[in-house]
Amino acid sequence: MTALNDQPITSELTDEEIFRAHEGGKLAIGATASLADPRALAIAYTPGVARVSRAIAEDASLAAKYTWAHRLVAVVSDGTAVLGLGDIGASASLPVMEGKAALFKTFGGLDSIPLVLNTTDVDEIVETLVRLRPSFGAVNLEDVAAPRCFELEARLIEALDVPVMHDDQHGTAVVVLAALRGANAVLDKDIASQRVVISGAGAAGVACAKILLAAGIGEVTVVDSRGIVHAGRDGLNPVKAALAEVTNGSGLRGGIADALKGADVFVGVSSSKVGEELIESMSGDSIVFALSNPDPEVHPEVAGRHAAIVATGRSDFPNQINNVLAFPGIFRGALDAGARRITENMKLAAADAIAAVASDDLAADRIVPSALDPRVGPEVAAAVALAARQDGVA
Repeated sequence: MTALNDQPITSELTDEEIFRAHEGGKLAIGATASLADPRALAIAYTPGVARVSRAIAEDASLAAKYTWAHRLVAVVSDGTAVLGLGDIGASASLPVMEGKAALFKTFGGLDSIPLVLNTTDVDEIVETLVRLRPSFGAVNLEDVAAPRCFELEARLIEALDVPVMHDDQHGTAVVVLAALRGANAVLDKDIASQRVVISGAGAAGVACAKILLAAGIGEVTVVDSRGIVHAGRDGLNPVKAALAEVTNGSGLRGGIADALKGADVFVGVSSSKVGEELIESMSGDSIVFALSNPDPEVHPEVAGRHAAIVATGRSDFPNQINNVLAFPGIFRGALDAGARRITENMKLAAADAIAAVASDDLAADRIVPSALDPRVGPEVAAAVALAARQDGVA
């Protein structure tokens, strides 16, 4: 099944059309209550609204029924790790957060508010969101640099009674797992027998390693700018040290060339480049996910000379691994279930739901659904809501 309007871009995007589309921002607030006459105004605002406010003051749980807060996602960033742009600050990150909010509405049916903060201090960000808690029902952390993003997410999960997820970590990981399930179905491969090499030990790399291990992958080898992450390596921060304890079961040492030799799967979530000869050194019927944007770690045409399946993060090549397949449905499902947090099983359920949608039309160049496939959001939401109830967090 092909998604509506899922047509490739046939001409280069121009500055004129891009800036024109962003002029004035990409969001607006619309009223759901009628304001067409004096009676409607009196109901929606004064004096009628006072009755609703008094009721909530007496029973705070009524806010979930009579305000939008319980269905509102706060899209929060400090602008320190934006797309492929890096640390560009809060104001420059706002167009990205507006875009994220638009995706929430389009693909998840959820309202969201972009909040960009002029601070990189974890304590200050946590305090700010705790104070704003009555105004929203979930937090999507976005474009926060590692390793600070790990501490921030963990602190917010403990401080708030609503779902919190850093999408750069977990949205990426969910779609990578879904794509690997699709690729393995095409190639008739078993995840339990595979060794995956992940290039990058930042937010996405760490989360990808964790979800693949949870899904039963045979082995994960993680490579950062200094080489293979392994137990006992000098200079590991606490996050990488913990990662070293559960990865690299073969005890490999060295760099990316040593890691990729004989590997079954490559997942690139860093800006480093990988030469053609390294892809050639992988096992037969290898799988390459070169996800860096805008420039993949290896050009897909080059990788395709040796790998059986190639995916990127770009929309102008087959097999786009895009977080929009995951986060709208994950948050929708969590909020539908009234979940207090997003569990590992909820993420695994999201990956399985994405893979299931793709199963109707699987091919080497279609291992995940289109980002525009209208089935994805509802299927992911339903699977996540069910997992939340099963995990007892609903």
